[in-house]
Formats: sequence, C-alpha cells, structure tokens
Amino acid sequence: MNSKLLAKQSFTTALLVLALIHCFTLASEPKKQKQLQIGVKHKPAECPIKTQNGDHLSMHYTGTLDETGAKFDSSRDRDQPFDFTLGKKQVIAGWDQGLLDMCIGEKRKLIIPPHMGYGDAGAGGVIPGGATLVFDVELLDITNRKADPHTEL
Repeated sequence: MNSKLLAKQSFTTALLVLALIHCFTLASEPKKQKQLQIGVKHKPAECPIKTQNGDHLSMHYTGTLDETGAKFDSSRDRDQPFDFTLGKKQVIAGWDQGLLDMCIGEKRKLIIPPHMGYGDAGAGGVIPGGATLVFDVELLDITNRKADPHTEL
C-alpha cells in the first residue's frame, strides 16, 4: 500500500514539475502581436480633413523592432518626409490601415503584427522574419486635398 501511494505522489509531482516548466517556457517566449494597435499620441484641436484611401500623404516616421527596440529606419534622421498614396499597397498593410482617419499634425504610434508588416520574409537585412514593428508617425500633409473653407471644424 505504501509503495502505491509513493508511486502516485511521485507521478503527481512529476506532472506538476512538467506543468511548471511549460509555464516558464511560455512566459519566456516573446509574445507575437496578433492585431494592429493604433495609439494617438497627439491630435490637433482642429481637423478639417481626415485621411482616406487614395490620399497622397507626406509623413515623418521612425520604425523600431518591438522585441529589441532597435531602430531600423527614420525619415526624421534623413530630414526627408516620406510621400505615398494611402490604400494603394505602396506601403505595408499596417500603414494602409493604421493611417486612416488621421488629421494633419496628428502623431500616432502603430504596433504592427508580422502579417501586416513584412511577414516571415523580413526586409532589407535589418527587419527579421516574423518581426512585430513599432512606428511613431506624424502626418505632415495631405497633398491632393485641401480643407473646404465652408466645412465646419
């Protein structure tokens, strides 16, 4: 009877140890971002027009890797805004979605999961495959549209 009880306790202890090891392994693995996160850091008091698909945007940005915080690119460092057309797949999907309804002068922080960034392939030898990206962005101008002076602010 004693040996059966001892065997049962040993088995239970072994299961607990395995469960703890599994929990610690999961906790130590980097968490992969699954959804686009959009944080507004600054919004101007007046916003006569907001970005929409088809707009020609002029942006400043700084891109970093979520896991390490390492900067991989910045238009600010070059003192050269980045211009593109929103919603035309000229940029990663996280930008095409994360920059919608933005006001001129607005600043956002985008946390972009791999499937909305560069996926498993990575990019340019500086963005590893499967990387979650963080972009601090600022909308400088919507160059193809101007506010209608008759529109209420």
